[in-house]
Amino acid sequence: MTLAFIRHGQTDWNRDALLQGSSDIPLNDTGREQAREVEQMLEEWTWDAVVSSPLARARETAQIVADGLGLPLGPAYDELVERDYGALEGTSSAAAMERWPDRDYPGAEPLDAVVDRCLQGLAHIDRDYPGGNVVVVCHGTILKYTIIRLTGYPVDVIGNGTVSAIERDGDGWRVLTVNGEAVA
Repeated sequence: MTLAFIRHGQTDWNRDALLQGSSDIPLNDTGREQAREVEQMLEEWTWDAVVSSPLARARETAQIVADGLGLPLGPAYDELVERDYGALEGTSSAAAMERWPDRDYPGAEPLDAVVDRCLQGLAHIDRDYPGGNVVVVCHGTILKYTIIRLTGYPVDVIGNGTVSAIERDGDGWRVLTVNGEAVA
């Protein structure tokens, strides 16, 4: 099984460096173009499905990618929604990180809970597409910390409209790419 994690394309809040988390912010034109470019990054593999978070920015990205790959759009999984930042949603991400460098934001969903939720979603995907190669479109924070937990690979940031792929390796996972760059 190979999973290609795609962070949705850019939104206005991404462009303006605001925490958007579970707020349902749509793609902007740059984000739509990034989604179209993702297909080229996926051409070297064969894919069985494209699934996503139910948030509009992820769902639209997934539809663009599915169309480009000639696949029907698969289901949205609630477990793939981005971290809920609580009252900090819509505020400056730089200011939040300066004040809380460990990202333990007051009122935000704990990072361990975010990853646990994502792993539940991945279990549902594995149930729905056993052993399949699946494109999973969701969000930066949930992807970053899930990749770290599954593989131990140090990930700094997941860029908008990039591919970070992992494959099952025995009982674990191995990183193939992060942000579209092959990992040795």
